[in-house]
Amino acid sequence: MLLLSLPIDVIVQTQFFPDRLSFMSFSTLQRTIGLTGGIATGKTTVSSYLATRSCKVLDADLYAREAVEPGSVGLLAIAQRYGPDLVRADGTLDRPKLGQIIFQDKFEKQWLEAWVHPFVRDRLESARDALSQAPILVMAIPLLFEAQMTDLVSEIWVVTCPEAEQLRRLMERDGLTQSQAQARIDSQWSLAEKRDRADVVIDNGSDLRDLYSQVDAALSRD
Repeated sequence: MLLLSLPIDVIVQTQFFPDRLSFMSFSTLQRTIGLTGGIATGKTTVSSYLATRSCKVLDADLYAREAVEPGSVGLLAIAQRYGPDLVRADGTLDRPKLGQIIFQDKFEKQWLEAWVHPFVRDRLESARDALSQAPILVMAIPLLFEAQMTDLVSEIWVVTCPEAEQLRRLMERDGLTQSQAQARIDSQWSLAEKRDRADVVIDNGSDLRDLYSQVDAALSRD
């Protein structure tokens, strides 16, 4: 049996417990990238590019939206806590109004995250299990550190950019005032804290060509 391409823990189990190999999942060999960074630093641009590089991408934001979709228990809980004005006429959540609440009161933010984060984790774990044979799986999780989901991945990529540029992008993207945008940035770990805990830092302070070059280099690392 060829063992050279297998991780050392697999080799040991095969040598001394050969009967276990047939029960092992191919997920043992999977490279699972936790893609994160600050708000408006370019995580979506990176994850979209990774998808074109034959990586399977799971987006935590999509699962977070699922948690409060029309008719969900989550949306009902929000309406009961903050009032029916948080639900639009079409049955969807009024996200700007919710943002005004949770980014001004850390306790309300903690209340919301206390049930959204477990929901997202459950969806990510289920999707990961369904994609266990994919060589490279990317979990795009904006709050990877804050939500304590680092155990779901084998390596951490942090997308960063100059802080002044981050603020400008967020104001432009979401139509926020400077104080509103800064409050959203301050609600997350700082970029410096995230960089310190990263296996790979992707600097999105230049152009797309430079960004994609960094992603390609990170993908090719052992």
